[in-house]
Amino acid sequence: METRVAVMGIIVENTDSVVKLNGLLHECGEFIIGRMGIPYREKGINIISVAMDAPQNVIATLSGKIGNLPGVSVKIAYSNVVSHE
Repeated sequence: METRVAVMGIIVENTDSVVKLNGLLHECGEFIIGRMGIPYREKGINIISVAMDAPQNVIATLSGKIGNLPGVSVKIAYSNVVSHE
């Protein structure tokens, strides 16, 4: 299986989507290297970064599902690091 290392940047503007977001991240937990969440209280948003090592289709599918949540934006930065496991 070919995997890539990537960082997913997520901005949550609608806290009603947090439970579904956490559920989606939990489903891909085996691929998550680490996660950091920062509440930006002054602006009423949450900023989350997720480092992953996963097949590209898993990363893209997860990103698509997260991006479809109301009030949630997501972007991915892929590294050039590719593994064959």
